[in-house]
Amino acid sequence: MNLRKDLQKKVLIADGAIGTLLYSYGMDRSFEELNMTHPASITAIHKAYIDAGADVIQTNTYGANYLKLARYGLQDEIKKINQAAVRIAKEAAEGTGTYIFGTMGGINGATDHHLEAAPLEEIKRSFREQLYCFLLEGVDALLLETYYDLTELKAVLKILRETTDLPVVANVSIHEPDFLQNGQLLADALAELAQAGADVVGVNCRLGPYHMAKALETVPLFEQTFLAAYPNASLPEVQDGKIIYQADQAYFEQYGEIFRKQGARIIGGCCGTTPDHIRALRKGLTTFEPVKEKNVRQVVLEQPKDSMEKEERLLAKVKRDYTILVELDPPRTFATDQFFAGAKKLHQKGVDALTISDNSLATPRISNMALAGILKQQYGITPLIHLTTRDHNLVGLHSHIMGFHKLGLRDVLAITGDPTNIGDFPGATSVFDVRSVELIKLIKRFNEGISYTGGNLKEKTHFHVAAAFNPNVPNLEKAVRQIKRKVAYGADYIITQPFYHPEKVKELKEALQKEAIDVPCFLGVMPLLSSRNAEFLHNEVPGIRLTDEVRERMNQAEMAGFGIEEGMKLAKEMIDAICAEFKGVYIITPFLRYDLSIELTEYVQSKKEDSLKVNSSLS
Repeated sequence: MNLRKDLQKKVLIADGAIGTLLYSYGMDRSFEELNMTHPASITAIHKAYIDAGADVIQTNTYGANYLKLARYGLQDEIKKINQAAVRIAKEAAEGTGTYIFGTMGGINGATDHHLEAAPLEEIKRSFREQLYCFLLEGVDALLLETYYDLTELKAVLKILRETTDLPVVANVSIHEPDFLQNGQLLADALAELAQAGADVVGVNCRLGPYHMAKALETVPLFEQTFLAAYPNASLPEVQDGKIIYQADQAYFEQYGEIFRKQGARIIGGCCGTTPDHIRALRKGLTTFEPVKEKNVRQVVLEQPKDSMEKEERLLAKVKRDYTILVELDPPRTFATDQFFAGAKKLHQKGVDALTISDNSLATPRISNMALAGILKQQYGITPLIHLTTRDHNLVGLHSHIMGFHKLGLRDVLAITGDPTNIGDFPGATSVFDVRSVELIKLIKRFNEGISYTGGNLKEKTHFHVAAAFNPNVPNLEKAVRQIKRKVAYGADYIITQPFYHPEKVKELKEALQKEAIDVPCFLGVMPLLSSRNAEFLHNEVPGIRLTDEVRERMNQAEMAGFGIEEGMKLAKEMIDAICAEFKGVYIITPFLRYDLSIELTEYVQSKKEDSLKVNSSLS
């Protein structure tokens, strides 16, 4: 048996999904653990694929690495799980002449958005550990599959080529034909992998046979490297809470020949495929003779047009002058008169932008996108719109960002959002497909005219993205390092929770300077209305902590009959502290009391006037 020689002269049929069959059996734990606990089930699957005509089977080890097994507490069983997988595959294939591919799956990718991306060095270490298991047990080739991150795939391919001369199949996964997730052309990515030493390059997962065949139309035949295609059975659907794939083997049959004509030397299946699909692929081939040449469909790249409006942006102004944001919560009912009246008056008083929360405290309110669009188009007010990862999955986030752009909304605060269980909507669930830092990165991709899936959006957006920060923590310096991380992901400026202690303002400034963070910051101010209000914020609202001094002042003032007045005095003291160190002030309006926000806005304006007088006298 010699895989490289066989690939020179014929098309090979690979197996299909293992996980799909195990899932259909009702097994929903770690599929890789089943190599030890249910070896007969894995053997039966391998034999079923061999009986269906597979020339190649892959080991049941897609997620048998440290980083993925650790989710199940199985990180200490890596060697046993991988060894068992290879031995099971060898037993099933004994005497059949079937090639055994040791399978290693991608780690960072579209299937794991709820998990933090693993550092590349950790991925390399985890990869080496699994690789050595395969080398010790002996496999015929190595299959790298379902890689969304090309940098990760190239890094592990480099390790392989430095470690072993075994044949390597390197498959990427794409979100739409022609493009990888980062907007790179599929043909260019596969050419890079071929240059890096892969024997076979191709595509697996995510796409059904139709779109995968369209994708391969753009890929030329390489001189020394062959192509592979491992399509899903179809797009998935959910029935009775279970993921189901269409099982029309007759449809699959015609694609065996189509893939051969596109130059594929290895043709198999991914999610949803069964031995019947593999049998159909083999039956569909008119010959196993590989093609020597093909027509390549050229991808015409449109340059996204620039849609920038001529207007001064918040980011530019806050770098040179005091800039005021005021937050107004959308109403919980259809009664919007007070909201728009307040917005209009705040605009007239010189507020630079109104920020509109996205169901704050997990309480349903009128869509902030709808209100922001009205403010922009009917009142000429600049909105800064909040977007949470709690309420929107990746599809919804993508759609919302596109909607923001078409409404002319250019400033977005990317936040995780409070969990739904603190709100007043029983049965609601939190989504959290991504974290706030990943949402920042996602929004900034739109500025390049590239969608999340790598597609061309035909326009470049011009979003400035704000990141949230809570200064009310015991260790401010440690928390500031989170700002640095958000800036690395693309945050243009920072908006904080309200401050209630002037000393914290200077402490924040020093911590930012120590970490060399120079993005603008808008520091939060929210007037207290009463002692009861102060105690509620301190004890029940996430991210807000008051000092004992502030709570005592509010208590004494309320007993004397001037609680609001003391709350406003405290707010102005905070504005004094903020304006001494920063240019950005973020006024949070309590209970739509926009009259209080107007008073504080006028106070900030007076600070601006005082500054102008000082500068004038000095000149």
